[in-house]
Amino acid sequence: MTKFSARRLVLKIGSSSLNHPQGGLDDQAIAEVAEVIAGLRQTGVECVLVTSGAVAAGMGQLQLQTRPRDLAGKQAVAAVGQGVLIEKYAQNLERHGLVGAQVLLSRIDLAEASRYHNAQNTLEKLLRLQVVPIINENDTVAIEELCFGDNDSLSALVAGLVHADLLVILTDVDGLYTANPKKDPSAQLIEEVDDVSAVEMMAGGAGSILGTGGMLTKLRAAKIATRFGIGMFLLNFKRIRELLRLNENRGPKGTYFQPVKHRLAGRKRWIAYAGLTEGSIQIDEGAAKALVEEGKSLLAKGIKWTEGTWERKEIVRIMNLQGEEVARGVAELSREEVELVKGLHSEKIQGLIPDFLGEEVVHRDNMTLMIDISSQC
Repeated sequence: MTKFSARRLVLKIGSSSLNHPQGGLDDQAIAEVAEVIAGLRQTGVECVLVTSGAVAAGMGQLQLQTRPRDLAGKQAVAAVGQGVLIEKYAQNLERHGLVGAQVLLSRIDLAEASRYHNAQNTLEKLLRLQVVPIINENDTVAIEELCFGDNDSLSALVAGLVHADLLVILTDVDGLYTANPKKDPSAQLIEEVDDVSAVEMMAGGAGSILGTGGMLTKLRAAKIATRFGIGMFLLNFKRIRELLRLNENRGPKGTYFQPVKHRLAGRKRWIAYAGLTEGSIQIDEGAAKALVEEGKSLLAKGIKWTEGTWERKEIVRIMNLQGEEVARGVAELSREEVELVKGLHSEKIQGLIPDFLGEEVVHRDNMTLMIDISSQC
């Protein structure tokens, strides 16, 4: 098993770990989370908490027996539950001399570069003040087109946002298995995964090693985190106390996903997974080769057609002639301007767009190649 040395950890807890069998929140579970965070802090590990549970808390407060199915109903119940949830965490952290801070994020907060950096600065300041950020999706205002879809993906994006050393996703299973353990008694726990994509390919339908539950969203989170150069643990909530021995080089018993060697860093993390794309540019074979094999920027000459609507400095998908996404990046020209110059040599562009001093429609430094976006709804 890999040796660990985590100084900053993102801890994600799902509803299955926080729901009380009789409804509402499990107070004992929240107390245990606060105790483990306090224990980690004593060993020098900073913690950021990404938590579900607002809807469960709201249902308990409103004495509802069934979860609302419509968006407005879920948002209303979440609005009631958010206050209850943060209060319980704050009270339990306070018992250990810690201060918690509620941070509600919606997809747009990470999609726009300025808001992304603002969220990053806020979280860094909270950590410097030795506050425990308690993060949840802003369910009460998010629209379906601009949601994360699940807190697993949100936790991976947050891990990248705060430059965490490790992401831990707590759930109600021991980890990833060679087969569905509920149907196959010979199923074995996979303790370490080197390549998330290889494991993803094993997913079938019901009865596959991933079953039909929430494992797919956790593998999406693992793909995002590991591409950021951040390892991820999938751990049964019942084993949460094993996290206290992380820096003793004895990792907890679960599934550990190894970070990739060639990680995405800085701005390219945002381009790849956080920023929303506004349109598409199709390029010819020569341009695709220049981007993928030669590491070049995208020039107007190689552009065939465009789709969508975007302004300068917004993110676009770059497609090959087969309709496959080969890259995405920040466009230096709007769609109207790209339409004006597509297929032209660089020296002809300035005459058509006088205030454009460069020649790259998408610069290599603002581009990410061959990504598999899975964090959007």
